[in-house]
Amino acid sequence: MTLLVTGAAGFVGFHTAKALLDRGDTVVGLDNFNDYYDVSLKDARAAILDEYAHFDMVRIDLKDREAMEALFAKHKFDKVVHLAAQAGVRYSIENPHAYIDSNIVGTLNVLEGCRHNDVKHLVYASSSSVYGANTAMPFSVHQNVDHPLALYGATKKANELMAHTYSNLYGLPTTGLRFFTVYGPFGRPDMALFLFTRNILAGKPIDVFNYGNHRRDFTYIDDIVEGVIRTMDNTATPNEQWDAAKPDPGTSKAPYRLYNIGNQQPIELMRYIEVIEECLGKTAEKNLLPLQPGDVPDTCADTAALVADIGYQPDTPIETGIKNFIDWYLAYYKIERPGGAEIQKSA
Repeated sequence: MTLLVTGAAGFVGFHTAKALLDRGDTVVGLDNFNDYYDVSLKDARAAILDEYAHFDMVRIDLKDREAMEALFAKHKFDKVVHLAAQAGVRYSIENPHAYIDSNIVGTLNVLEGCRHNDVKHLVYASSSSVYGANTAMPFSVHQNVDHPLALYGATKKANELMAHTYSNLYGLPTTGLRFFTVYGPFGRPDMALFLFTRNILAGKPIDVFNYGNHRRDFTYIDDIVEGVIRTMDNTATPNEQWDAAKPDPGTSKAPYRLYNIGNQQPIELMRYIEVIEECLGKTAEKNLLPLQPGDVPDTCADTAALVADIGYQPDTPIETGIKNFIDWYLAYYKIERPGGAEIQKSA
């Protein structure tokens, strides 16, 4: 197949594109290489992908309508994996326009490209942030999600609604994947694992919000990627049992599906930090702070729909996932392991 992976220089996009290339697919990667975080990390990811003969990276901004139209017309993609977005819950409070440009306008351009070029299946990244003020645990795709707590979550919910209209009007199969706190090697520098590791190694305090009383459904990157690829291969179909009098938000009479991808095993933030300390052999100085605006105390994924339809349940324990990240971090940045020898940088 010839596939488009948007956000291919990003964290999830890079790992997804690499896995697809490894299995033999032809992949066109799209990214605008913006400076939301260190561009050199994006360049490093892209350099690894560029080593594949059946990969091509295009530097296009999702909101560039003409460039997007030309890209779709040129390649006639079989399927599209749309992972590009302006990320970050708290940054959406500071710079809301970036989220509308990328997550709303950009996703519309992807939908239009799929519609006009006979794309067989669109898989796109949503987020656990859509659950917002919901407190019923675990979070289920069969719950209504109408109370986002930050604009980031609102744009992801909007993406789901936009996808449904295209599934309904044009018969475009779409599958939305609500990711739960993804972590792992080549992760984003603005996320907790990266920030904690960097500060602990530097002997600086780490900011622990909500006084450490968070619980998160941390999901390892390899589990996310396997979920993305399995759902891409399992094209969304209509739910013939869908009842308009009792509408199920997770399915439709259109070829539309939503799935959570999470471990369904929430971990206390303090335990997460403890595992980082164990892997580094160094104790963190903790700066305990109140809950941040737009944040939620707990997340937990109900993955029953993913298991039933795709036959898959993420299961990597944090002890394994964090160790893999720490090993990558020390090697990539050529940092001497506390109490050990320097590890040479590698991919």
